[in-house]
Amino acid sequence: MWEVAMRAWIGLAVISLSPLWSTRGWSTDLRVMSGGAPQELLAALKPEFENRTGHKAIFSFAVITTLEQRLASGERTDVVLMPVPVIDKLVHAGSLRAENRATLGVLGISVIVRQGAAKPDISTPDRLRQALLKARSVVHATPTATPSGAHMARVLEQLGIAEQMQSKVIHRPALAGGADLVAKGEAELGLYPTSEVVHVPGVAIVGPLPPALQLRIVYGAAIARDSAAPEAAAAFIDFLLASDNRKAWLQAGFELPGS
Repeated sequence: MWEVAMRAWIGLAVISLSPLWSTRGWSTDLRVMSGGAPQELLAALKPEFENRTGHKAIFSFAVITTLEQRLASGERTDVVLMPVPVIDKLVHAGSLRAENRATLGVLGISVIVRQGAAKPDISTPDRLRQALLKARSVVHATPTATPSGAHMARVLEQLGIAEQMQSKVIHRPALAGGADLVAKGEAELGLYPTSEVVHVPGVAIVGPLPPALQLRIVYGAAIARDSAAPEAAAAFIDFLLASDNRKAWLQAGFELPGS
């Protein structure tokens, strides 16, 4: 009788613990689409996420307009990281879920030069204007492809130098070789979201755009409507928001929401 009772108790224990075991043992390939701004940060956080959860994060980075086109064409993903206004639009369109979305960090645009080069004074709009006019070449993202590129086109208009700059502006995203042009000396100045250039070898940050001309890019995350792994997607977003990861966001050039 004792042996029968013991076997029954063990059987009940196994049944009661099996959900915990299956949760710990379950893993999936988590597809994450992202704009370029958090690329370096996500690469740094990826091993810890995979170690903690057992899920494998598969990242796909592209300019924002390309990500929108891919989602519109029906490409499947689980999580999307991009500026909040774009997420709002895609939630409204039904591509992304409203629940579990999050605000991750805030970016501004910084001016970069080649490492060791003289840093121009960009402390006021007029001094930035002079620096841009004196530069033999300037690179920033394509205006039709990213929020920062569109903003820089507006800044040149606002400064009244769009026509004068036309012949020396190069349009190229930072992570598609734009920052490398500065590192090689092929472009004198670069203007990009801080997180895209803070760790690029061979460049130095001059500083942020003057406050009157600055763009605040609020980055967020949301789960795709047709995600095959919404629980893992929610775990990934929670991981990005974890207090022990917030220092990494600061080191990557982001401000924390509300700071």
